[in-house]
Amino acid sequence: MSKTSIEWLPGARVSDCRTSGETMGSRYTARFHAAPGADIEAIVAALASAVTTVDRQMSNWKPDSDLSRLNRAAPQVWTAIPPKLVTVLTRAIEMGRETANAFNIGVGDLVDAWGFGPAGRPGRAGAAAARPRAPIESVLEIDAGACRARKHGPLTLDLCGIAKGFGVDELGRVLDANGIVSWLVGIDGEMRARGSKPDGTAWAIALEAPEDDRRAAMSVIELCDAAVATSGDYRHWADRDGRRVSHTMDPRTGAPVRHGPASVTVLTPSCMDADAYATALMVLGEQAGLARARKLELDACIVLREADGLRTVGTGLFAPV
Repeated sequence: MSKTSIEWLPGARVSDCRTSGETMGSRYTARFHAAPGADIEAIVAALASAVTTVDRQMSNWKPDSDLSRLNRAAPQVWTAIPPKLVTVLTRAIEMGRETANAFNIGVGDLVDAWGFGPAGRPGRAGAAAARPRAPIESVLEIDAGACRARKHGPLTLDLCGIAKGFGVDELGRVLDANGIVSWLVGIDGEMRARGSKPDGTAWAIALEAPEDDRRAAMSVIELCDAAVATSGDYRHWADRDGRRVSHTMDPRTGAPVRHGPASVTVLTPSCMDADAYATALMVLGEQAGLARARKLELDACIVLREADGLRTVGTGLFAPV
């Protein structure tokens, strides 16, 4: 179900438009300010179409998605894929290099084996699947010019750590293409903003506290011409034989992340990048994550659980004063 509302702002000669709908197992939201004469109905339809396209191409929960089709393809066989999927797979390979293999989309079988995927087989199957994963660039080849990909061995791709961020960017591209200069879009907490509100104030974004029994704001940041994404262990986890198991997989061990941060928030120009970097820093942990964030010049906030409560460390804009 989708929902849209439009309200004219007194004295501002713009309308405050808000729309939302279902996508990728969650909801997308868009708030934008449009001038008189803008075709709001067409813009709203284009926003819905943009996220539907991403879901149709990149979901491993849909058997007929382009990603699922690539996952079923035999090794060494070139498979035609759409340009948007080419973009995401290419950036995912680059992200693997930038994060020393902490970000790796070749963990789809692990996600399933631990019960977090569409073919979940929780329990002992997870331990049986545990093995370090090779850098994705060594097992996945992209021919961007011909819009095709091939695997160099058995491989199940999972884009949950990057596709939502890309979907957020796609929402922003729709609004940019329609000449909208003031907007805030998001999918499941991954957000991106352009400009400021008509009154000149910035878009205020609440960062959620890493608590699984309630939803509460930990802090608030102002977002302008930037994107923010958070990865954490407090929304998607499972109890396996009395042990809390994270949905985030560590490709270096072939098992769920253990003793990782409670959450990681990253601020970058692209939400696709913020999404993937947040996942990678969750895998790397406090010290290696901070070092990598500094090397990549990221604005990153890492929240850690300790005996006496939460402790926060960060880099860039999130660095302690």
